[in-house]
Order: sequence, then C-alpha cells, then structure tokens
Amino acid sequence: MSATSQAIAAALQMGPGPGQPVESVGSPLLNLAGSAVGAFVTTLVVGAILVAVVPDYTERKMATLLDEPVGSFIYGFVSLIFFALVVLVLVITIIGIFVAIPLVLVLYIVWAVGASIAFLAIGERLVGRDDGWTKPLLVGAGINGALTLTGIGGILTLAIGAAGFGAVLRDFLD
Repeated sequence: MSATSQAIAAALQMGPGPGQPVESVGSPLLNLAGSAVGAFVTTLVVGAILVAVVPDYTERKMATLLDEPVGSFIYGFVSLIFFALVVLVLVITIIGIFVAIPLVLVLYIVWAVGASIAFLAIGERLVGRDDGWTKPLLVGAGINGALTLTGIGGILTLAIGAAGFGAVLRDFLD
C-alpha cells in the first residue's frame, strides 16, 4: 500500500466511533429563552409593519378576531391541520417538495401576520390605543414572549396564533 493510500485510509477512519457520545448544542433553558425572544421580536416586527403599512386591514382583522374568537380559532386550527396534511402528502411524493417548500413559507408568513394581529388585539384590549400603536404592540409582543418562555404557555400561544391565522385566512378562503 502506498503512502498516499495509507493517508487516505487513516483520514477515513478518524472521527467519532460508534460508541462516542454526542454533546448537546445548548441547554433546554437557553433554547426556551431563545424561542421566547424570537416570538417577541417576530410579533413586534410583523406587528409594526402591519400597523405602519396596512393599518385599516390590521384594525379590520382585529375586529373580526374580537367579534368571533371561537369561529376564528376553529377556522384557523382546522386550516392548520389541513395544510399540515397537504404538506406531508406533498413531501411524501418527492416531486411535491418543490411545491411544499414555498407553501410552507407562505403559511409561515400568514401565521406570523395572524398571530401578530391576535396579540396586537390582546394588547389593545389591555392598554388601549389612545397614545398610538406602541403600547399595545409592546404589550402583545411581551405576552407572546412571556407565554413562550413559560413552556406550557406554548399551548395558549398556539391557540391565540390559530385564532389569528383563521381570521387572516377567512379573507383568502371564503
């Protein structure tokens, strides 16, 4: 065996073997804090864009959400399950992956818009909007971040997001 062949063979044999433990990347508390910060920032940024660019639409969707919270939740939750199944079927077909990826991106954007509107509506109910959008936006984003930080609050965050998702989807699907 030549020296080059031996070097290649040695390089291929290096690295962790089957019994080597894999270290975790971060602690669960750090991951939870990162998720909470992400939820806060996403709600804050998307909400700020909504109130700056399309304030009438935002107010209309907030009114829909506050007038029909249960209907919006059911619509959003059922739509979420339906779209999850559609994406799953598309991914299973392999060729459908090219459709599934853009669909997931669009759904994520619609989810972020809906959740931001829902948390903005909660913030407005709690602190009002006499001084402008800043206070309700910060309160809504803070609630989203705080619920995400608790871990178990993720279930409530999912329900609130589903209600906002349903309120936004009603325009497109009805």
